[in-house]
Amino acid sequence: MEKSVIRIGSRASRLAIIQSEIVMSKIKQISPEINLELVTMTTTGDQILDKTLEQIGGKGLFLKELDNALQSGKVDICVHSLKDVPVDGNSDLQIAAYFRREKPSDVLVLPNGCKKWDKRLPVGCASARRKMQFQMLHPEAVVQPVRGNVLTRLKKLDGGKYGALILAEAGLVRLGLQDRIFYRFSPEEMVPAAGQGIMAIQTKTSTYCELMRQLNDDEAALCAKTERQLSKELGGDCSSPIGCFAKIQGDWMTLYGFYGAGNVLQRQWVSGKKEEASKLVNVLAQKLLQESN
Repeated sequence: MEKSVIRIGSRASRLAIIQSEIVMSKIKQISPEINLELVTMTTTGDQILDKTLEQIGGKGLFLKELDNALQSGKVDICVHSLKDVPVDGNSDLQIAAYFRREKPSDVLVLPNGCKKWDKRLPVGCASARRKMQFQMLHPEAVVQPVRGNVLTRLKKLDGGKYGALILAEAGLVRLGLQDRIFYRFSPEEMVPAAGQGIMAIQTKTSTYCELMRQLNDDEAALCAKTERQLSKELGGDCSSPIGCFAKIQGDWMTLYGFYGAGNVLQRQWVSGKKEEASKLVNVLAQKLLQESN
């Protein structure tokens, strides 16, 4: 009997491939009889590197080609960094599983071999959310845009263009570059993007249900859905920078939020039982929006 084949769609960057390979390894553990094929593609977001994401249409541009491939049947499953998936996504496609979360923090990275941050050089940052929160901590710092995948950004850093970069810890860990981390920002200092550190596994509606159930991590799913609900309440995928992060300890959840509207920057958090996550979202959204008005 011929074995079934599942084609996995992925961006072509080294990090995206590693993330897809992590998921593929787990699928093999669950169903060794399944043949897996990795299909990589360069997305619009990967191609346009001379403008910020806000200028070219947002993070959804990292998904355009992959969404089309999934809808047309060229691939069966797509693996994404959840923070790149818009909260108002394609209704024909669904996030069928949330893979267990890697470390969610933002971190400061210095040029290779440096032990001290050279504040005379600009800090490279691709996110308005990170930039605003970083300058709340370091108002004297000069922050300049940097585009490209993680390895491209590190090459620019090591080439002397920047004194530091702000990156997601999860990507560095998956690339085996966690030793490059100089400083880890707490969520009180810098609220991560909704879903940061979580991989989203996307399929067409109602396909591979049992496999997706086994790939899904319940805690990651709760955090992801809570953070994305808060992001949506705050106008997620609009031009205002937003940070949302749910931290679970036992039965308790602490929900952090950041909202940057105009010159008003708000960072707040609330705590309560994780079973009341939706209520926490509503309370925190109201606090952030009221303070911004």
